[in-house]
Amino acid sequence: MSKKYIDIMDTTFRDGFQSVFGGRVLMNDFFPAVEAAKEAGLTHFEFGGGARFQSLFFYLQENAFEMMDRFRSIVGPEANLQTLSRGINTVMLDTGSREMIDLHAKLFAKHGTTTIRNFDALNDVNNLEFSAQCIKKYGLKHEVVVTLMDLPPGCVGAHDVPFYEKTLRNILDSGLPFDSVCFKDASGTSSPQKVYDTIKMARRLLGDSVHIRLHTHETAGVSVACYLAALEAGVDGIDLAASPVSGGTSQPDILTMLHAVKGKDYDLGGLEIDKILKYEEVLNDCLKDYFMPPEATQVSPLIPFSPMPGGALTANTQMMRDNGTLDKFPEVIKAMREVVERGGYGTSVTPVSQFYWQQAYANVMFGPWKQIAPGYGRMVLGYFGKTPVEADPEIIKLASEKLKLEPTTQNPLDFADADPIKSIACWTERLQKEGLEVSDENIFIAAACDEKGIAFLKGESQLNVRKNSDCDDIKCEKTNKSEENKGMSNATGNYTVIVDGQKFNVTVAEGGADIKVTPVQETTATESAPAQTQSVTGGIEIPASVNGNVWKILVKEGDKVVEDQTIIILEAMKMEIDIKAPKDGVVKAIKTAPNDAVEEGQVLAIIG
Repeated sequence: MSKKYIDIMDTTFRDGFQSVFGGRVLMNDFFPAVEAAKEAGLTHFEFGGGARFQSLFFYLQENAFEMMDRFRSIVGPEANLQTLSRGINTVMLDTGSREMIDLHAKLFAKHGTTTIRNFDALNDVNNLEFSAQCIKKYGLKHEVVVTLMDLPPGCVGAHDVPFYEKTLRNILDSGLPFDSVCFKDASGTSSPQKVYDTIKMARRLLGDSVHIRLHTHETAGVSVACYLAALEAGVDGIDLAASPVSGGTSQPDILTMLHAVKGKDYDLGGLEIDKILKYEEVLNDCLKDYFMPPEATQVSPLIPFSPMPGGALTANTQMMRDNGTLDKFPEVIKAMREVVERGGYGTSVTPVSQFYWQQAYANVMFGPWKQIAPGYGRMVLGYFGKTPVEADPEIIKLASEKLKLEPTTQNPLDFADADPIKSIACWTERLQKEGLEVSDENIFIAAACDEKGIAFLKGESQLNVRKNSDCDDIKCEKTNKSEENKGMSNATGNYTVIVDGQKFNVTVAEGGADIKVTPVQETTATESAPAQTQSVTGGIEIPASVNGNVWKILVKEGDKVVEDQTIIILEAMKMEIDIKAPKDGVVKAIKTAPNDAVEEGQVLAIIG
């Protein structure tokens, strides 16, 4: 009897990079490994979409569409190249308008995509219908998703087999077109028994002809057991990654799974151990200079109490490194349980995982429920669709008050279509104003990435890649734009370096030039206390409430302001944080500029 063929999708170059490096891997550095993967016999790759779309523009000075084109040219026309899309959010963190969702499918088809895996974090099938139609409209394969996780211990009401059966039946009843079904557990918290029962249920509903896949992460340490359970239940495909971006927060390693099925009646993609060993050797060489976050290689038994997706965990810890708040990580993870429970049990996968994280972060930094993260608040109010269960009424009321929004049951797409900022016309006009080429690609880049997209298109984005050659606990962040995608270890320029939690400013030059190292002045706990203002001659100093970046300055010197008026918006952990005027007055001075990195307690403005 021949073994059952199991399709293997290699997630190395999308979810693997996202789960380990926060998506920050330069294309010229990893393309040799793509060639090696092809030579090893892999034909199904996750190569873009998800957070690996925005990260190229935000951090790498690279165009995601160019990367996709070059990837396709390496693997050839027959490979199944797959991307990840968040339903009505596509590759954005906010709801897209209908014309932007259509443009997403059109462009991804144009730039080499074969299949789009399409999910909604709330498992609200209404959020999948229009995007499914667009995906099929442009000749792509549509892989519809049911998102999985385990609830924190003691929580009930969703994320059990009956809940997933109800979701799958809603997909079938809706009539939306699909080519395959994926059960996606971004946090890796589902138990093997639940996975087995869920796949068995799906096979009964879908019959033998529908391709069923499982996607999970090793974050909680049960991924191999879950894949074995799924195989026994009749799954047709699983997702694996290659070392060094496998295990830990990522997918199980290809070699690990080949070992796990020895003696069983499964053929994992026709893959051969010797060829995979060679591929992983090349990949390890490609990535040898990249800083490997220690949390990316670890299995955490605490993740089921959060739950925090592998693909978001390292992205968030990397941002905490940027902001100098990594010491708060255990507190934020602990705070997530209450945030998940009171937020309606949306699946912890982007963008909802980011909403959970932002709210937990706010609860730690500012005090429990003193602030409502905008994404989290809009989610519990219904602006992203219907949560699996109703959110806590107290949190709904608080979100409504803080965000000045009423709860809604209206279709999120209708809100998006009514928002002029989410229109093609708006971004066409903006590109023209900036003197930039108006193309479908540029319109979508600007709409998906906002000001950071415009900065990229103008050649003003910053390179932020973490590479090091001889140290484990140092973050090197390049502040001058690189002309080539070179390693950080031999680059000249200005750097901020963190060693054992202490910051230094470093100027590095070639040859025998002096190297200048200056300690960065740290504020005391009293100086950096959030929301404190200090009266000074001529006015009141307005400090940054957290470490972050200046996103928008809404006033100018000489403007009159009123108490509680938002004057500056910071960005921290992908969250907008309003800086408000403490009293009526006149803006005497603005002490920062857009895109500036600021420290907690740093003076941003003076009001007199």
